[in-house]
Amino acid sequence: MSTRARPAVPGPAPGLDPRGEWSLLLLSAASGAADAFAFICVGQVFAGVMTGNLVLLGISATGGGEHGVAVRVITSLIAYGIGVGCGAWMAERLRWSLPVMLLGEVALLTAGAVLWALDAAGSDGGRLGLLVLIAAAMGIQGRIHTTPTNYFTGTLTALVGRAALRSWEQRDRWVAGRLLAVVVGAAVTALAVHLWPGAAAAVAALPAAGALLVETWRRRPSGR
Repeated sequence: MSTRARPAVPGPAPGLDPRGEWSLLLLSAASGAADAFAFICVGQVFAGVMTGNLVLLGISATGGGEHGVAVRVITSLIAYGIGVGCGAWMAERLRWSLPVMLLGEVALLTAGAVLWALDAAGSDGGRLGLLVLIAAAMGIQGRIHTTPTNYFTGTLTALVGRAALRSWEQRDRWVAGRLLAVVVGAAVTALAVHLWPGAAAAVAALPAAGALLVETWRRRPSGR
């Protein structure tokens, strides 16, 4: 007597580690939060989206945009570049593990959150210093991960293209989740600015710290 075969239960896609995907999702939220904080609280500038900063630089060159935005944009571009350089050095020369490199990012974001909470960044110079910390942290994040977590134009383009061709993969649910995480991170920061201003800068540090914990957990010996 023949029996009908049960339908196969879809399992994880080859090479798909849910813990790694959660780490990427948390870092994406940190990116959205950092850019929202820089734009709202520092003034018409981004900490991680350098394409946007280049556009703002072009606008300011013609006298448009908020007063002094060119200085802030250039500061962010330089600080981001320093972060990328440090990330490249840590990854390629020093061969540091991902959790150690993420610890550097979390330290910068936490320092920025503390300065903001203590109202130590009230002057123009103080805000530029705060921007340096956050943009450098985003530079490190952008360099040490091969999967983008702070620039998403290519990610969105690829996702929509696969959707148009009806060729979505299982991993694309996580990709869409990262896009949503950017929005959520920015939204939470905007709410914090209105409801609890002193904690606004901490919104970016918290998911980055969560990603650090996830990456550290991933690398623990299994004990088996």
